[in-house]
Amino acid sequence: MEAVPARARAYVACTVLGALLCLLPLLAVHTSWRAVALLALLYAGCEQAAARWRFAGTFYPVLLAAAFLLPPPAAALVALPGVLLSRVDQRPRRLRRSWRAAQLVLGVWVAGRVHWSLGGRDAVVASDFPYALVPAGAAVLAFCLVLTALDGGIRALAERVPVRRAWRGLFVRSLAPVVVHGLAGLMMAVLWRSPYGPVAALLVLLPMCVSWWVFTQYHRERAAHQATIRALVQAVDIKDEYTRGHSERVGQASVMIARELGMDDERVEVLRFAGILHDVGKLGVPTRLLRKDGPLTPEERRVIELHPEYGHEMVRGIGFLGEARAAVLHHHERLDGSGYPYGLRGSQIPESARVVAVADAFDAMTSTRCYRRARPVPVALEELQRCAGAQFDPRMVSALVQALARSGWHPAVTAEEQPRLPAPAAAVSSRPGARG
Repeated sequence: MEAVPARARAYVACTVLGALLCLLPLLAVHTSWRAVALLALLYAGCEQAAARWRFAGTFYPVLLAAAFLLPPPAAALVALPGVLLSRVDQRPRRLRRSWRAAQLVLGVWVAGRVHWSLGGRDAVVASDFPYALVPAGAAVLAFCLVLTALDGGIRALAERVPVRRAWRGLFVRSLAPVVVHGLAGLMMAVLWRSPYGPVAALLVLLPMCVSWWVFTQYHRERAAHQATIRALVQAVDIKDEYTRGHSERVGQASVMIARELGMDDERVEVLRFAGILHDVGKLGVPTRLLRKDGPLTPEERRVIELHPEYGHEMVRGIGFLGEARAAVLHHHERLDGSGYPYGLRGSQIPESARVVAVADAFDAMTSTRCYRRARPVPVALEELQRCAGAQFDPRMVSALVQALARSGWHPAVTAEEQPRLPAPAAAVSSRPGARG
């Protein structure tokens, strides 16, 4: 607990106190304690299953069903057993468990208050659709707002995230899954109040559990993809210290070009992978050539020019990369056919490779290398435009120019973080990105 700042502990204590105040009216509440016990047991079972099978996230439908069925204090109580009995891997465990319990109690209580104040209870009992969607929707929004507001606060205090960034995007990212869980919770509540009773309500959880499992599998697969790419990029960065961070920046510039061209999110992600992995073949190039301070001999250049083929051999078995594999192989081809490794011309060069070629050359020119200093962004763009049509696809160059004009260039890993060495004049190449 000593690692948690005092102000964060105070924030957690205030949240716990607020949760206790929400639960105080329990003794005066007239409700079905059988329903409270059943829902609490069901939620605890869901949490235990999630921990055992390592599902991602928290299962909210039962909590939101409680908010739609029960008075707010009773609904808030449903969350306690499941959270207090759940497994917590990170320390301090007691503080984290208390925080999560208080957060959910407050979220469910507020959702319940909003739902009841809008007449949602009567709409659920009467199965009055579509009117029942209005109070339920407001309750779900309130629930999501409370959780994200509290999360932003703890991020700002415990992780020392700047206040302006602590809440940025939290609500928007959380809203879609919470709304889906809210719809399932409303279906549970309506069926619970129907003549078929709680057993029918449990049937709603079956498709939700299946979708939750599918989402978790996707989450795990995506995490494995990211880990694979991260390991490959780190290996390249260790081998070629003068281009450290280059891969991430090329991935970022590739994303900017792809979005400017109107590509869908899936292709944008593939182009990001392509940019990040374009130089992975350098793992097969002798380190002494990558770190050479002077100009390369023709023989040394031929060795370095094998890196696209090395890279393609390394990634061609990774199925999720899709067209990114073609970009790894062909990102040094030129429109006029003078590139390598195969001397492809114009439209023979895959579109993904034409995107990465521009992104690669742009970052190469705006970064300090062992053989020359960085050029300003406007100078680099002028050079790209000068070479458009011969070396680069004019569409890709134009897309990058427009994207930078609108958003600027703010790389996650900057060129200034690289070592700045004096550049021998004879080593400066006239071809953008000549060393890749």
